[in-house]
Amino acid sequence: MEREEVEDTGDIGGEKEAVLSAPLSLDDEQDTNNNKYRAPNLVKRILSLFTNIRPGSDLTRLQLPPLFNIPKSQLQCYGELVYSNNNHLLSKCGASSISALERFVCVVAWSISAVRPLAFGVTPYNPILGETHHVSTANLNVLLEQVSHHPPVSALHATDQMQNIETIWCHYVIPTFHGTCIEGKVLGSKVLKLLNHSETYVMNSPNLVMRLFPVQGVECLGNVMIRCEETGLEANLMYKGSAVFGRRSSTHRAIQGRIYKSSSTKTLYEIAGHWDKTVTAKDPMSGKLRIIYNAKEAIGGLKTPVVRNPKGLWASESAVVWGEVNKGILSKSWDKAREAKCLIEEKERELVKLRASSAKPWRPKHFNLSYSNETGSWDCSPIQRWVPPAPIAVPP
Repeated sequence: MEREEVEDTGDIGGEKEAVLSAPLSLDDEQDTNNNKYRAPNLVKRILSLFTNIRPGSDLTRLQLPPLFNIPKSQLQCYGELVYSNNNHLLSKCGASSISALERFVCVVAWSISAVRPLAFGVTPYNPILGETHHVSTANLNVLLEQVSHHPPVSALHATDQMQNIETIWCHYVIPTFHGTCIEGKVLGSKVLKLLNHSETYVMNSPNLVMRLFPVQGVECLGNVMIRCEETGLEANLMYKGSAVFGRRSSTHRAIQGRIYKSSSTKTLYEIAGHWDKTVTAKDPMSGKLRIIYNAKEAIGGLKTPVVRNPKGLWASESAVVWGEVNKGILSKSWDKAREAKCLIEEKERELVKLRASSAKPWRPKHFNLSYSNETGSWDCSPIQRWVPPAPIAVPP
């Protein structure tokens, strides 16, 4: 795969300096890395919003000030769910020394590891059209691209040629305001292929809910289904949240579900626990209980990716596109961050006008994007068979 700049984003990256920050990790984890982000005081963030609004302002053009942003785009957040994992759970899914049922249990644990804590009142940047993120960890190479802006559709392709593993994601979120909360329905699918075993696993994601009243917080809620047609195994996981008027230890970040054979619906394992602590699998026949997922081991103290090959960076790389904004946020230079963000947003608005006047439609470089009128859903398929090693890597 040649390192070409994505159309329309070529000069946004400037000198192609990537500014990376620590991955989203557990709430109480301490990171010694200087690029660990801490959200500013909520009152300060709200006051900064008011400085951008005047009586009679056109709110349709209102842009959130950097005080409301974490120093990375949503595209990077999606990528971290795959490449930021201490236990290399994805590699364990493809092990040849275990049974089909044990592989399925590993897939369940891997899917749980893709749920990460989020801070209330801050959000990643909205990726620009054509933005990419390319990172490697061990033998796993991960590539993402923002393939649509309206609606915002993100595509992910990750491959491990050593173990013949491939995963393809297509994500887009539809937010809905419910008065006391904002629900982000996460649509699209995740497909995991264990090619050595000729097994394909299809799964969805829990929804994101931001509670505004009476207790503020962000939660992952809803049903997640995991299916493998070749083995006939399925899992149904329910992600639970806090009580309306406060946290309850029994339901806060809780998971409950089961693994079963689809042909008989016989329960093979009962799944229970908390995604930020531990999750267990219980054999209902023998009563034997074992831990299948430990959040502290898997997503605690995650390492920040580093640039191994600066010359290999694309101008469309997320950490390049938003590099100057990231610098401003990490150093708390809010005026600098705001100016850099405005430049990117103005450039993107100009490109939107150019695309609208052009007879040639914009197309993603690394994925084929399709829309089904029948199902009302988007689908992404990678153009390349394997993802090449990236110029950015997670330290061993």
